[in-house]
Amino acid sequence: MTGALDGVRVIDLSRVLAGPYCTQMLADHGAEVVKVEPVAGDLTRTWGPARPDGVSSYYVGLNRNKQHLSADLSAPDGRALVLRLLEGADVLVENFKPGVMDRWGLDAAALLERFPRLVYCRITAFGTDGPMAGLPGYDAVIQAHTGIMHLNGEPDGGPMRVPMPITDLTAGLLAVSGVLLALHERTASGRGQLVELTLADGAVSLLHPVAANYFMTGESPRRLGSGHPNIAPCEVFDSPAGEVYVAAGSDRQFALLADFLGEPGLATDPRYRTNADRLANRHDLNADLAALVSGLDPGADIAREMIAKGVPASVVRPVEDVLDDPYLTEHGMVTEAGGVRMLGVPVRLARTPGAVRTPPRAQGADTRAVLAAAGVTADRIEDLIDRGVVVTTDGPTPFQPDTGQSHEHRFEEN
Repeated sequence: MTGALDGVRVIDLSRVLAGPYCTQMLADHGAEVVKVEPVAGDLTRTWGPARPDGVSSYYVGLNRNKQHLSADLSAPDGRALVLRLLEGADVLVENFKPGVMDRWGLDAAALLERFPRLVYCRITAFGTDGPMAGLPGYDAVIQAHTGIMHLNGEPDGGPMRVPMPITDLTAGLLAVSGVLLALHERTASGRGQLVELTLADGAVSLLHPVAANYFMTGESPRRLGSGHPNIAPCEVFDSPAGEVYVAAGSDRQFALLADFLGEPGLATDPRYRTNADRLANRHDLNADLAALVSGLDPGADIAREMIAKGVPASVVRPVEDVLDDPYLTEHGMVTEAGGVRMLGVPVRLARTPGAVRTPPRAQGADTRAVLAAAGVTADRIEDLIDRGVVVTTDGPTPFQPDTGQSHEHRFEEN
Protein backbone atom coordinates (compact mmCIF):
# COMPACT_ATOMS: atom_id res chain seq x y z
CA MET A 1 0.00 0.00 0.00
CA THR A 2 1.41 3.40 -0.99
CA GLY A 3 0.96 6.73 0.73
CA ALA A 4 -1.04 9.64 -0.64
CA LEU A 5 2.17 11.42 -1.71
CA ASP A 6 3.77 8.43 -3.41
CA GLY A 7 5.78 9.70 -6.38
CA VAL A 8 6.42 13.16 -4.93
CA ARG A 9 10.14 13.87 -4.52
CA VAL A 10 11.33 16.39 -1.93
CA ILE A 11 14.80 17.87 -1.45
CA ASP A 12 15.07 18.93 2.19
CA LEU A 13 17.74 21.56 2.86
CA SER A 14 16.18 22.59 6.17
CA ARG A 15 17.56 22.28 9.66
CA VAL A 16 16.40 22.32 13.28
CA LEU A 17 12.57 22.13 13.50
CA ALA A 18 10.04 23.84 11.22
CA GLY A 19 11.46 22.57 7.93
CA PRO A 20 12.31 19.04 9.13
CA TYR A 21 8.85 18.77 10.72
CA CYS A 22 7.26 19.71 7.39
CA THR A 23 9.32 17.24 5.38
CA GLN A 24 8.79 14.46 7.93
CA MET A 25 5.03 14.82 7.54
CA LEU A 26 5.41 14.69 3.76
CA ALA A 27 7.60 11.59 4.12
CA ASP A 28 5.12 9.94 6.49
CA HIS A 29 2.58 10.07 3.67
CA GLY A 30 4.80 8.54 1.04
CA ALA A 31 6.90 11.38 -0.38
CA GLU A 32 10.51 10.49 -1.16
CA VAL A 33 12.48 12.94 0.98
CA VAL A 34 16.23 13.44 0.60
CA LYS A 35 17.61 15.33 3.58
CA VAL A 36 20.73 17.23 2.53
CA GLU A 37 22.60 17.66 5.78
CA PRO A 38 25.76 19.77 6.27
CA VAL A 39 29.05 17.91 6.52
CA ALA A 40 29.25 18.75 10.22
CA GLY A 41 25.83 17.22 10.80
CA ASP A 42 22.53 18.88 11.61
CA LEU A 43 22.91 20.97 14.76
CA THR A 44 20.06 19.10 16.44
CA ARG A 45 21.90 15.77 16.29
CA THR A 46 23.56 16.94 19.52
CA TRP A 47 20.48 18.36 21.29
CA GLY A 48 19.36 16.39 24.33
CA PRO A 49 19.53 12.72 25.32
CA ALA A 50 21.03 10.49 22.67
CA ARG A 51 20.84 6.96 21.28
CA PRO A 52 23.91 4.72 21.68
CA ASP A 53 25.14 5.96 18.29
CA GLY A 54 25.05 9.54 19.55
CA VAL A 55 21.98 10.74 17.64
CA SER A 56 19.84 12.94 19.89
CA SER A 57 16.20 12.48 20.76
CA TYR A 58 15.47 15.89 19.22
CA TYR A 59 16.81 14.77 15.83
CA VAL A 60 15.08 11.39 16.06
CA GLY A 61 11.71 13.09 16.54
CA LEU A 62 11.91 15.04 13.27
CA ASN A 63 13.80 13.05 10.66
CA ARG A 64 12.30 9.61 10.12
CA ASN A 65 11.35 8.18 6.73
CA LYS A 66 14.07 10.24 4.99
CA GLN A 67 17.18 9.46 2.99
CA HIS A 68 20.23 11.09 4.53
CA LEU A 69 22.81 12.76 2.33
CA SER A 70 25.55 14.97 3.77
CA ALA A 71 27.08 17.69 1.58
CA ASP A 72 28.93 20.99 1.92
CA LEU A 73 26.73 23.59 0.23
CA SER A 74 29.35 26.29 0.70
CA ALA A 75 31.44 24.44 -1.91
CA PRO A 76 30.57 24.85 -5.61
CA ASP A 77 30.60 21.07 -6.09
CA GLY A 78 28.17 20.69 -3.20
CA ARG A 79 25.76 23.16 -4.77
CA ALA A 80 26.13 21.40 -8.11
CA LEU A 81 24.91 18.21 -6.43
CA VAL A 82 21.79 20.00 -5.21
CA LEU A 83 21.07 21.18 -8.74
CA ARG A 84 21.47 17.62 -9.95
CA LEU A 85 19.04 16.33 -7.35
CA LEU A 86 16.52 19.02 -8.26
CA GLU A 87 16.33 17.74 -11.83
CA GLY A 88 13.95 15.03 -10.66
CA ALA A 89 12.39 16.84 -7.72
CA ASP A 90 8.94 18.29 -7.12
CA VAL A 91 9.59 20.23 -3.91
CA LEU A 92 12.47 22.01 -2.21
CA VAL A 93 12.20 23.05 1.45
CA GLU A 94 14.71 25.39 3.07
CA ASN A 95 14.82 27.57 6.18
CA PHE A 96 18.12 29.41 5.87
CA LYS A 97 18.46 32.99 6.97
CA PRO A 98 17.41 35.26 4.06
CA GLY A 99 20.30 35.92 1.72
CA VAL A 100 22.16 32.64 2.18
CA MET A 101 20.49 30.84 -0.72
CA ASP A 102 20.91 33.97 -2.88
CA ARG A 103 24.67 33.98 -2.26
CA TRP A 104 24.81 30.35 -3.33
CA GLY A 105 22.75 30.92 -6.47
CA LEU A 106 20.03 28.64 -5.09
CA ASP A 107 17.41 31.32 -4.48
CA ALA A 108 13.80 30.90 -5.55
CA ALA A 109 14.06 33.13 -8.62
CA ALA A 110 17.06 31.26 -9.99
CA LEU A 111 15.72 27.79 -9.27
CA LEU A 112 12.19 28.46 -10.53
CA GLU A 113 13.63 29.76 -13.79
CA ARG A 114 15.71 26.61 -14.15
CA PHE A 115 13.06 24.22 -12.80
CA PRO A 116 9.68 25.81 -13.63
CA ARG A 117 7.65 22.95 -12.09
CA LEU A 118 9.46 23.17 -8.75
CA VAL A 119 7.54 24.05 -5.58
CA TYR A 120 10.04 26.10 -3.56
CA CYS A 121 9.11 26.35 0.14
CA ARG A 122 10.96 29.01 2.11
CA ILE A 123 10.57 29.27 5.89
CA THR A 124 12.10 32.22 7.75
CA ALA A 125 11.68 33.82 11.15
CA PHE A 126 10.46 37.25 10.03
CA GLY A 127 10.41 37.19 6.23
CA THR A 128 12.22 39.22 3.62
CA ASP A 129 10.50 42.59 4.00
CA GLY A 130 9.46 44.88 6.83
CA PRO A 131 11.43 46.15 9.84
CA MET A 132 12.41 42.65 11.04
CA ALA A 133 13.34 41.34 7.59
CA GLY A 134 16.24 38.93 7.52
CA LEU A 135 16.67 38.69 11.27
CA PRO A 136 17.20 35.24 12.79
CA GLY A 137 14.95 33.83 15.46
CA TYR A 138 14.22 30.77 17.54
CA ASP A 139 10.79 29.70 18.77
CA ALA A 140 11.04 31.41 22.16
CA VAL A 141 12.07 34.68 20.52
CA ILE A 142 9.05 34.47 18.21
CA GLN A 143 6.76 33.70 21.15
CA ALA A 144 8.02 36.84 22.87
CA HIS A 145 7.79 38.98 19.74
CA THR A 146 4.24 37.97 18.78
CA GLY A 147 2.54 38.25 22.17
CA ILE A 148 2.16 34.54 22.85
CA MET A 149 4.58 34.70 25.77
CA HIS A 150 2.83 37.80 27.11
CA LEU A 151 -0.47 35.89 27.25
CA ASN A 152 0.92 32.73 28.81
CA GLY A 153 1.20 32.50 32.59
CA GLU A 154 -0.71 33.25 35.75
CA PRO A 155 -2.57 36.58 36.09
CA ASP A 156 -0.28 37.75 38.89
CA GLY A 157 2.90 36.31 37.37
CA GLY A 158 5.27 37.11 34.57
CA PRO A 159 5.22 36.01 30.94
CA MET A 160 6.06 32.38 30.26
CA ARG A 161 7.17 30.45 27.20
CA VAL A 162 4.76 27.78 25.97
CA PRO A 163 6.83 24.62 26.67
CA MET A 164 6.42 23.07 23.22
CA PRO A 165 8.10 25.00 20.37
CA ILE A 166 4.68 26.02 19.14
CA THR A 167 5.76 28.61 16.57
CA ASP A 168 8.13 26.17 14.86
CA LEU A 169 5.56 23.39 14.90
CA THR A 170 2.90 25.71 13.50
CA ALA A 171 5.25 26.85 10.73
CA GLY A 172 5.92 23.21 9.84
CA LEU A 173 2.21 22.45 9.61
CA LEU A 174 1.57 25.56 7.53
CA ALA A 175 4.46 24.63 5.26
CA VAL A 176 2.85 21.25 4.57
CA SER A 177 -0.40 23.03 3.71
CA GLY A 178 1.40 25.46 1.43
CA VAL A 179 3.32 22.73 -0.37
CA LEU A 180 0.18 20.68 -0.95
CA LEU A 181 -1.72 23.74 -2.20
CA ALA A 182 1.06 24.52 -4.67
CA LEU A 183 1.27 20.91 -5.86
CA HIS A 184 -2.49 20.88 -6.39
CA GLU A 185 -2.39 24.14 -8.35
CA ARG A 186 0.47 22.76 -10.46
CA THR A 187 -1.80 20.03 -11.80
CA ALA A 188 -3.79 22.77 -13.56
CA SER A 189 -1.07 25.27 -14.49
CA GLY A 190 1.90 22.96 -14.96
CA ARG A 191 3.99 25.48 -13.04
CA GLY A 192 5.58 25.50 -9.62
CA GLN A 193 5.81 28.54 -7.38
CA LEU A 194 7.35 30.00 -4.25
CA VAL A 195 5.61 29.03 -1.00
CA GLU A 196 6.70 31.48 1.68
CA LEU A 197 5.86 31.59 5.36
CA THR A 198 7.37 32.96 8.52
CA LEU A 199 7.40 31.80 12.11
CA ALA A 200 6.11 35.23 13.11
CA ASP A 201 3.11 35.14 10.74
CA GLY A 202 2.26 31.63 11.84
CA ALA A 203 2.42 32.68 15.48
CA VAL A 204 0.18 35.70 14.90
CA SER A 205 -2.33 33.43 13.12
CA LEU A 206 -2.69 31.51 16.40
CA LEU A 207 -3.96 34.56 18.29
CA HIS A 208 -7.59 33.48 18.25
CA PRO A 209 -9.87 34.43 19.92
CA VAL A 210 -7.54 36.99 21.49
CA ALA A 211 -7.11 39.01 18.28
CA ALA A 212 -10.83 38.90 17.45
CA ASN A 213 -11.67 40.06 20.98
CA TYR A 214 -9.19 42.93 20.76
CA PHE A 215 -10.39 44.06 17.33
CA MET A 216 -13.98 44.14 18.58
CA THR A 217 -13.48 45.73 22.01
CA GLY A 218 -10.11 47.49 21.97
CA GLU A 219 -9.41 45.99 25.40
CA SER A 220 -5.88 44.76 26.04
CA PRO A 221 -5.68 40.96 26.36
CA ARG A 222 -4.45 39.73 29.72
CA ARG A 223 -3.04 36.57 31.22
CA LEU A 224 -5.68 34.17 32.54
CA GLY A 225 -3.60 31.19 33.67
CA SER A 226 -5.53 28.11 32.60
CA GLY A 227 -8.71 30.11 32.03
CA HIS A 228 -10.40 30.94 28.72
CA PRO A 229 -10.94 34.54 27.54
CA ASN A 230 -14.45 33.87 26.18
CA ILE A 231 -15.87 31.01 28.24
CA ALA A 232 -16.46 30.39 31.95
CA PRO A 233 -15.98 28.11 33.69
CA CYS A 234 -12.85 26.84 31.99
CA GLU A 235 -10.39 26.18 34.76
CA VAL A 236 -8.24 23.74 36.71
CA PHE A 237 -9.66 22.80 40.09
CA ASP A 238 -8.05 20.84 42.91
CA SER A 239 -10.09 17.75 43.71
CA PRO A 240 -9.45 15.02 46.29
CA ALA A 241 -8.33 12.83 43.37
CA GLY A 242 -5.97 15.42 41.89
CA GLU A 243 -6.20 18.34 39.50
CA VAL A 244 -9.22 18.35 37.19
CA TYR A 245 -9.86 20.65 34.25
CA VAL A 246 -13.50 21.56 33.73
CA ALA A 247 -14.79 23.31 30.60
CA ALA A 248 -18.50 24.11 30.58
CA GLY A 249 -18.87 25.89 27.25
CA SER A 250 -22.65 26.31 27.26
CA ASP A 251 -25.38 27.23 29.72
CA ARG A 252 -26.68 23.66 29.51
CA GLN A 253 -23.28 22.22 30.40
CA PHE A 254 -22.99 24.63 33.31
CA ALA A 255 -26.39 23.52 34.60
CA LEU A 256 -25.25 19.89 34.36
CA LEU A 257 -22.06 20.78 36.25
CA ALA A 258 -24.01 22.54 38.98
CA ASP A 259 -26.28 19.52 39.32
CA PHE A 260 -23.27 17.15 39.44
CA LEU A 261 -21.75 19.23 42.24
CA GLY A 262 -24.99 19.08 44.23
CA GLU A 263 -25.75 22.79 43.83
CA PRO A 264 -28.29 23.06 40.97
CA GLY A 265 -29.18 26.56 42.15
CA LEU A 266 -25.89 27.86 40.77
CA ALA A 267 -27.33 27.63 37.26
CA THR A 268 -30.09 30.10 38.15
CA ASP A 269 -27.93 32.40 40.29
CA PRO A 270 -28.12 35.84 38.60
CA ARG A 271 -24.32 36.03 38.66
CA TYR A 272 -23.96 32.81 36.69
CA ARG A 273 -27.12 32.41 34.58
CA THR A 274 -25.44 33.04 31.21
CA ASN A 275 -21.89 32.77 29.90
CA ALA A 276 -21.68 36.58 29.86
CA ASP A 277 -22.72 36.62 33.53
CA ARG A 278 -20.16 33.99 34.40
CA LEU A 279 -17.38 35.85 32.60
CA ALA A 280 -18.27 39.05 34.45
CA ASN A 281 -18.14 37.18 37.76
CA ARG A 282 -15.32 34.77 36.91
CA HIS A 283 -13.49 35.24 40.23
CA ASP A 284 -16.54 34.45 42.39
CA LEU A 285 -17.53 31.57 40.11
CA ASN A 286 -14.13 29.92 40.31
CA ALA A 287 -14.08 30.29 44.08
CA ASP A 288 -17.53 28.69 44.43
CA LEU A 289 -16.64 25.82 42.11
CA ALA A 290 -13.26 25.25 43.78
CA ALA A 291 -14.96 24.79 47.15
CA LEU A 292 -17.46 22.31 45.72
CA VAL A 293 -14.91 20.30 43.72
CA SER A 294 -12.59 20.03 46.73
CA GLY A 295 -15.39 18.32 48.66
CA LEU A 296 -16.09 15.56 46.14
CA ASP A 297 -15.66 11.87 46.96
CA PRO A 298 -11.89 11.10 46.94
CA GLY A 299 -12.59 7.56 45.78
CA ALA A 300 -14.51 8.63 42.68
CA ASP A 301 -13.21 8.96 39.14
CA ILE A 302 -14.34 12.56 39.11
CA ALA A 303 -13.51 13.53 35.55
CA ARG A 304 -15.03 10.37 34.06
CA GLU A 305 -18.21 10.86 36.10
CA MET A 306 -18.44 14.48 34.94
CA ILE A 307 -18.09 13.40 31.33
CA ALA A 308 -20.80 10.77 31.84
CA LYS A 309 -23.09 13.57 33.04
CA GLY A 310 -22.33 15.65 29.93
CA VAL A 311 -19.70 17.98 31.40
CA PRO A 312 -16.39 18.16 29.47
CA ALA A 313 -13.58 17.44 31.93
CA SER A 314 -10.26 15.67 32.32
CA VAL A 315 -7.73 14.95 34.98
CA VAL A 316 -4.50 16.86 34.34
CA ARG A 317 -2.29 14.01 33.18
CA PRO A 318 1.51 13.97 33.41
CA VAL A 319 3.14 13.61 30.01
CA GLU A 320 4.65 10.24 30.91
CA ASP A 321 1.18 8.88 31.69
CA VAL A 322 -0.01 10.01 28.28
CA LEU A 323 2.93 8.56 26.34
CA ASP A 324 2.79 5.26 28.25
CA ASP A 325 -0.98 4.89 27.79
CA PRO A 326 -1.51 1.52 26.00
CA TYR A 327 -4.30 3.07 23.93
CA LEU A 328 -1.88 5.40 22.14
CA THR A 329 0.22 2.42 21.06
CA GLU A 330 -2.86 0.47 19.95
CA HIS A 331 -4.11 3.59 18.15
CA GLY A 332 -0.76 4.15 16.45
CA MET A 333 0.09 7.53 17.96
CA VAL A 334 3.04 6.01 19.79
CA THR A 335 5.01 3.66 17.59
CA GLU A 336 8.47 2.21 17.09
CA ALA A 337 11.00 2.08 14.28
CA GLY A 338 14.46 0.61 14.51
CA GLY A 339 14.00 -0.07 18.21
CA VAL A 340 13.23 3.60 18.93
CA ARG A 341 9.88 4.77 20.28
CA MET A 342 8.44 7.85 18.62
CA LEU A 343 5.18 9.61 17.95
CA GLY A 344 2.99 8.26 15.18
CA VAL A 345 1.15 9.79 12.22
CA PRO A 346 -1.83 11.92 13.35
CA VAL A 347 -3.60 12.25 9.98
CA ARG A 348 -5.35 8.95 9.26
CA LEU A 349 -6.29 8.25 5.64
CA ALA A 350 -8.46 5.18 5.07
CA ARG A 351 -7.14 4.01 1.68
CA THR A 352 -3.64 5.50 1.67
CA PRO A 353 -2.53 5.74 5.29
CA GLY A 354 0.73 7.29 6.36
CA ALA A 355 3.30 5.14 8.13
CA VAL A 356 6.51 5.23 10.11
CA ARG A 357 8.77 3.06 7.97
CA THR A 358 12.37 3.87 8.90
CA PRO A 359 14.01 5.65 11.83
CA PRO A 360 16.37 8.58 11.28
CA ARG A 361 19.60 7.25 9.84
CA ALA A 362 23.20 8.07 10.52
CA GLN A 363 24.68 11.17 8.95
CA GLY A 364 25.42 10.49 5.29
CA ALA A 365 24.00 6.97 5.45
CA ASP A 366 22.45 7.32 1.99
CA THR A 367 24.99 9.64 0.36
CA ARG A 368 26.35 7.02 -2.03
CA ALA A 369 22.94 5.61 -2.95
CA VAL A 370 21.30 9.00 -3.52
CA LEU A 371 24.14 10.30 -5.67
CA ALA A 372 24.35 7.08 -7.67
CA ALA A 373 20.60 7.22 -8.33
CA ALA A 374 21.09 10.79 -9.58
CA GLY A 375 23.64 9.55 -12.11
CA VAL A 376 26.86 10.51 -10.31
CA THR A 377 29.56 7.98 -11.15
CA ALA A 378 31.26 5.88 -8.49
CA ASP A 379 34.63 7.53 -9.19
CA ARG A 380 33.10 10.98 -8.86
CA ILE A 381 31.45 10.03 -5.57
CA GLU A 382 34.77 8.81 -4.17
CA ASP A 383 36.44 12.04 -5.27
CA LEU A 384 33.76 14.11 -3.52
CA ILE A 385 34.22 12.05 -0.36
CA ASP A 386 38.00 12.39 -0.45
CA ARG A 387 37.73 16.18 -0.78
CA GLY A 388 35.18 16.50 2.03
CA VAL A 389 32.41 17.79 -0.22
CA VAL A 390 30.17 14.93 0.89
CA VAL A 391 30.21 12.65 3.91
CA THR A 392 29.24 9.00 4.27
CA THR A 393 28.93 6.87 7.36
CA ASP A 394 31.75 4.67 6.10
CA GLY A 395 34.04 7.56 5.20
CA PRO A 396 35.85 10.28 7.13
CA THR A 397 33.86 13.04 8.81
CA PRO A 398 36.06 16.10 8.44
CA PHE A 399 34.36 18.21 11.10
CA GLN A 400 33.15 17.73 14.66
CA PRO A 401 29.41 18.08 15.34
CA ASP A 402 28.37 21.63 14.59
CA THR A 403 28.52 24.13 17.45
CA GLY A 404 27.26 27.01 15.36
CA GLN A 405 30.65 28.71 15.33
CA SER A 406 31.72 27.93 11.78
CA HIS A 407 30.44 27.28 8.27
CA GLU A 408 27.67 29.84 7.99
CA HIS A 409 25.30 27.56 6.10
CA ARG A 410 25.11 25.22 9.08
CA PHE A 411 23.87 27.82 11.52
CA GLU A 412 22.01 30.39 9.46
CA GLU A 413 18.82 29.91 11.43
CA ASN A 414 15.49 30.93 9.95
